[in-house]
Order: sequence, then C-alpha cells, then structure tokens
Amino acid sequence: MSLLPFSIPAASSSLPLPPTPSRLIGLLDSRAPFAIKQRLVEPLLNRTFAAPLEEGEFDVLEGRRITLAIDDVGVSLSLTLKAQRLVLCREVGEAAIRGGWREFLCLATRREDPDSLFFQRRLLIEGDTELGLMLKNLLDGCEEGLAQGRLGEVLMGLERLARRD
Repeated sequence: MSLLPFSIPAASSSLPLPPTPSRLIGLLDSRAPFAIKQRLVEPLLNRTFAAPLEEGEFDVLEGRRITLAIDDVGVSLSLTLKAQRLVLCREVGEAAIRGGWREFLCLATRREDPDSLFFQRRLLIEGDTELGLMLKNLLDGCEEGLAQGRLGEVLMGLERLARRD
C-alpha cells in the first residue's frame, strides 16, 4: 500500500527510452546547418592532417571530391582540397568510402587493420575506386593514426558512446 494519495505509473510504460548515441548523432547532423559543420569539422581535419597537407599528400583531392558515408548513423561528409586545405563541400564525391561508425572508428583509432576492414567488406569504396584507394592508403599511412590531439579526443568519446549503442 502506498503512502501517496495518488499512484505513480511504471516508468517503462510512460517514459520513452532515450535515443541511442548513433541515432542522436544522426538526428543532430540532419538538423545542423552546413556552415556549423564546416566550422567544426574543417579546422579539426586541417590540424590533424597539417603535416601531410603541407607535404602535398592530399594534392590528389585538388578539384576532386570524396564522400565519407557513415551509413548506420546517416552522416555523410564530402571533402575536397582548396588552397592546401581540406574543405567540406555540398556536392557528392566522385568516390565514396562507406561503412558503419564502428568501422570508421576502428580505421581512425587503428583498432583493426584497414585492409581487413575493406577485405571483409565492412568498409566499401564506391565510384572512382582509384581515388578512394589513394585516400585509404593515405589515411593508413598516418603513422600514429588519427586518434591524436583534439580529433583523437572526439574519436575516443565516440568510441565510448559506441559501446553504449
């Protein structure tokens, strides 16, 4: 018998479950203006890849576009190179690297061998496969992986969220 003069409904029947982290990211991405994405993503990428950009390793992207599509989250980013800087663009890439967000995290944090991710078809290259392979090899050639500095902090935070999905 309750001491309260009213009854409290069971939590499971009245409150909706919070969205999973991947669903939340997808919802936020679809509502974020392109200019906000540019201000967040571009500086992060350009700081992370400062040395390879300076050495001209991304020159293959000059005047070309590549899309990174994280299918299970519904996030897609297209990149190009302008004046030695990686820039987000609205146009779809000539090549696309597709996969789930856990696979992209494995690629970025070097938790798994990049070639294994592609051979097991957990990450796919579509469109201009030569361009896609060049970018994949460039990312694979980053000795310390992408999980360094500010981008590393973001990736590790995403990895923690992925474990809760």
